[in-house]
Amino acid sequence: YTNRSSISLGIVVTIAELDKAKKSVHEMLEQFKAHPAVQPLIKGGKLVEYSGHMVAEGGYDMIPELYGNGVLAVGDAAHLVINVGYTVRGMDLAVGSAIAAAQAVIEAHKKQDYSAGSLAVYKKLLDESFVMKDMKHFKKFPHFMENKRIFNDYPEMADSIFANVFVVDGSAPKSMRSKLMGPMKKVGLMKLASDGFKGIRAL
Repeated sequence: YTNRSSISLGIVVTIAELDKAKKSVHEMLEQFKAHPAVQPLIKGGKLVEYSGHMVAEGGYDMIPELYGNGVLAVGDAAHLVINVGYTVRGMDLAVGSAIAAAQAVIEAHKKQDYSAGSLAVYKKLLDESFVMKDMKHFKKFPHFMENKRIFNDYPEMADSIFANVFVVDGSAPKSMRSKLMGPMKKVGLMKLASDGFKGIRAL
């Protein structure tokens, strides 16, 4: 991400892939920083902040118990995170759940009752808000995102298609169909159709 006076670099890795990689997240980040496409962007810069965060993005089916005696779970502590591929939503859901939690606590304070029964109104408020409505809407997407083609084959396919369409190298012209079909066939037309159908159903 380019900021006004700094650049933010980050990598995302699943715990399962981290175990297979046999290297630390720090080592992965250092390799990323050394990549020829990245290194020139940060050359001469200095590190001003470093952080890591584990994101619970299991979706609606992994939401834990949200309330108990004297306690409410909000934000990603309640697994209120949605990964839809092009973005990971969490901050808006954290704010929405915090508002619902505050309303539940205000009601509990009026009654001077902070028991699980009293705080159960939090779940009702969440269900009525955009938070749970969105979580339910995207409940199938975490399973769809486990498809490795989304992060490997499809970016390569898109890169090849754009190269075929926009690169001018003096060779004989090709039809648009052939420019598209070559990279698509490499992935597999049946796989493309199946993944597209599953993606549409998940959304």
